[in-house]
Amino acid sequence: MVSAPNIADHCPVIETKNLSVSFGGHLAVSDVSCCFEEGTLTAIVGPNGAGKTTYFNLISGQLKSTSGHVFLNGEEITQYPVARRAQCGIGRAFQLTNLFPELTVQENIRLAVQSMAKTRDSFLTLWSSHTELIEKADHFLELAGLGQYAKANASTLSHGNQRKLEVAILMALEPRVYMFDEPTAGMSVDEVPIVLDLIKRVKSEGNKTILLVEHKLDVIRSLADRIVVLNNGEVVADGDPTTVMASDIVREAYLGRARQDRVGAAK
Repeated sequence: MVSAPNIADHCPVIETKNLSVSFGGHLAVSDVSCCFEEGTLTAIVGPNGAGKTTYFNLISGQLKSTSGHVFLNGEEITQYPVARRAQCGIGRAFQLTNLFPELTVQENIRLAVQSMAKTRDSFLTLWSSHTELIEKADHFLELAGLGQYAKANASTLSHGNQRKLEVAILMALEPRVYMFDEPTAGMSVDEVPIVLDLIKRVKSEGNKTILLVEHKLDVIRSLADRIVVLNNGEVVADGDPTTVMASDIVREAYLGRARQDRVGAAK
């Protein structure tokens, strides 16, 4: 076991040390060491198959690493299952929506609010605060712009609204670490700003750590404090957005020089 960082020193919220995973001899994530600080939003970018979602899965516990270590607030959580990591404050939104389709939109959020209340209160207290829990669920509904769909089954929502509901559920769980895997994928141009506003709202709190897998350059520019670029499972660039996006290795191989130039010309 690798020793945890000295708590007397500055301790990142999330840290991976030499994290790797292989599938049938293919090294999908290779020796990745990164620290993620409180109050920052880091975009994880790279071409398809670069290892971005796999790296997310190793941090949130959906995959077990072949080697390496994951720390949360200085405590090693490498062997923790998904549920325990969630209880410790890691919240994850997926590329595909992960909802209770036959429950109403309000019920989906209320379950998240209720799960948090159960960790804090006794059974009797929970029932006595039933109205308070519903009001809190409605608060997150309104933040996501889903108030008019409160009584509709989640399965009847459009894809974009399902993505907004998933973000609202994640906010209701009040994690310390937010992990968004392509949160705007498949959304219409009109729907994207609401999700981005929700992420900006989380970021503005100043005490959350946000990791974001995203392909859209405009989204990255508007949100990211830092960009980490993966290719073939390895970190090939890491730094502030302006520097990373301007580097030749990123422009040519990972973000695409032609696309980058088009974006620049459109400004």
